[in-house]
Order: sequence, then C-alpha cells, then structure tokens
Amino acid sequence: MSKAAIDLENLPYADGDFYGFEQLLTGKEQDRLAEIRTFLSREVKPIAVDCWNRGEFPMALIPKLAEIDLVSPVRRQGYSNVFAGLVHAEATRADASIATFMGVHDGLFTGSIEALASQEQQDAWLPDIYSLKKIGAFGLTEPLGGSDVAGGTRTTARRDGDNWILNGAKRWIGNATFSDWVVIFARDLDDNQVKGFLVDTSLPGFKASKIENKISLRTVQNADITLENVVVPDFFKLANANSFRDTNKVLKVTRLSVAWQAVGQQLAAFDVARRYAVERMQFGRPLASFQLVQQQLVQILGNTVSSMGMMVRLAQLEDAGVAKDEQSALAKAFTTARMRESVALGRGILGGNGIVTDYEMAKIFADAEAIYSYEGTHEINTLVTGRAITGISAIV
Repeated sequence: MSKAAIDLENLPYADGDFYGFEQLLTGKEQDRLAEIRTFLSREVKPIAVDCWNRGEFPMALIPKLAEIDLVSPVRRQGYSNVFAGLVHAEATRADASIATFMGVHDGLFTGSIEALASQEQQDAWLPDIYSLKKIGAFGLTEPLGGSDVAGGTRTTARRDGDNWILNGAKRWIGNATFSDWVVIFARDLDDNQVKGFLVDTSLPGFKASKIENKISLRTVQNADITLENVVVPDFFKLANANSFRDTNKVLKVTRLSVAWQAVGQQLAAFDVARRYAVERMQFGRPLASFQLVQQQLVQILGNTVSSMGMMVRLAQLEDAGVAKDEQSALAKAFTTARMRESVALGRGILGGNGIVTDYEMAKIFADAEAIYSYEGTHEINTLVTGRAITGISAIV
C-alpha cells in the first residue's frame, strides 16, 4: 500500500462533511462558499503558520478580505445563518486567528452597531465598517472581570453636557492595537447601568498595549486598553445600548460564531491528521493502516459531525427567530469540549511532529485553547444551560 495509490483530495468524504450538511444550502450559497474556500486556500493558509510563529498580523490581507466581502452576510447580504456559520467554520479551518479577527470585527463589533446603534448612527458608520475601511474591536472584558462582568463592570461613564467621560480598563481586546474604533461598555455613574460607546482609538486618553507571550491565536493582536478621561461626544453613545441586557443581544449571536469556530478547528485537525496518517510510513506501512489510528480518526470525525449537526440546527432556529440564549450556551459548551478532544487526538497521531508548527497540528492544538475559553467559559455556559433545564441558578 503506497501513499501514491491514495488520492486524498478525491475520496468521497474529502471535505469532512460526512452527512452532507452543505447540501442544505441554496445553489447560490454553495457557489459562494466554494468561492470563499478558494480565497482562503490561496490567501490565508499559505501565510498562517508563519504569521502565528512571528505573532504578527498580516495587514496586507485586509484589502483582500475587503474585496472578498465577508462582513455581515446575513443582515446585509441576505444569506442564511447556516451559510454564515459554515463560512466561519471554513475561515477557522484555514486559520483560527484570521477567523477570530473577522469574528471580532464582524460579529462582535459590527454586530454591536447593527443591534444597538440608531438608524442615524448606522447610516453614518456602517458603510466604512462593511468595507473594512474602518477596523473595529469590542471592549467588554476587564482585567478583573470576565464571566462576572455583567454585574461587575468597573469601567465608568459620566455624562458631562454633550459628552461622556470614560475611565477604566479593558483586557483581551482583539484587534485593538490597530483598530480605528472600539465599542466600549461602561457603567453609567448616574443609573449604574452598562451602556455602550463607539470610541475613536485616536482620542486623547485612549491607550492600547499588545498582550505578549500568548500560546494561542498568536496572530490576533489582543490588547490591554486603558481609558483616562476619554471624552466621547454624545452622538457616539450607542442609542440602544442602555443595560447589560442589551449587550447580551450581541453575545447570544457571537456565541454561535465561536461554536462554529469549534467545528472549523475540528475540520482542520481532521484534515491534517488524516493526511499525515495516510502519508507517514511506520513499520513499512502507512499509519492509517493501523486499527487504533483509524479509530482515532473516526472519533475526530464523529466529534466534528455531531458538532456540525448541532450548529446547523441552531442556525436554522436563528433563521426562524426562535433561538434561545441557553441553546447558544449549550452549543458553545458542547462543541468546544468535542474540539478539545479532537485536536488532542490529532496531535497524538502526529507524535513528536505534533508539537512543532511545521506540521500545523501544534498551532491547531494551541489555538483550540483560546476558543475553549472566550465568549463564555465552558463552565459558565454549562451552568447557563443547567439553569434553563432545572429552573435553579448555580451561578452566584
């Protein structure tokens, strides 16, 4: 059994979509997904490992991303949430860091403007946001506030005539080292409610410092933000962001996006592990000829397909306008747990080569850790789901 006799690209299940979920897309959506796949294969995958190793973002990629026009596929372009989810999975499959860049700019930042800004504000801001002429970030997490930030936002906003004065700090803010705008959530000192503001990163008192020494999503430029008496005109206070309940409207949708990332990361692990198992010779035979290796590959595939099935159904519920917060929470918890197992199995199949980025699996393995944690930890999402099925909150 020689490796030359096996054509991986033309196997019946070469794309990892074992149950044919993509067939649920319209013909137009399938063609568009194929176009985006080609772009990712040509422009993203060849540079992904090198950018990750250097911890640098490929700024030259932004005009190309603008040209392929990925921002707001549902609201602006009229595609289904199933299509949008599969696109996000494909972007993650190519590189989790670039997918996270898009998730921050499109899902969190653009989603905030679409959901929480007035029509006048949207008309003023969205054209440049959609075209990537203005890059955005999303400032919610704080140095001392993660899962508890809903009731413990420390960054403050004080009304001063026609302006707002912001003070405080944010942490883990993706894109913030080079973004033009950041949506900042701050507690209004007058009524103690969390409100949202579009902050120009060139304003006096705004500072973003890159977080160094990450082992995950190294290409993403996460930052610590400090705000010292940053003056924001009242027009830049998001009209419909007046409590954390409003903020949660954005998080419910973006939690779905992260769960789709878990699908994409598993597809990436399957791609690399399967190719390696077929091409790597041990004891005079391909690794893939050993029963235990096949069992591990099938486990990765099973995890991936079950995650994809859950996400397709949840996207359908979102399209119907009936998806619930707890359903997003379960999806994020379940898919990221399966992802963690899948990338670990894939790394094991590669043996020693699985811990160097030359073979890509080490990057896939490491990036999964960030996906597991952000947009609500596994534990918090589990407890949100538990509250829904018992009527009892286990969250203090």
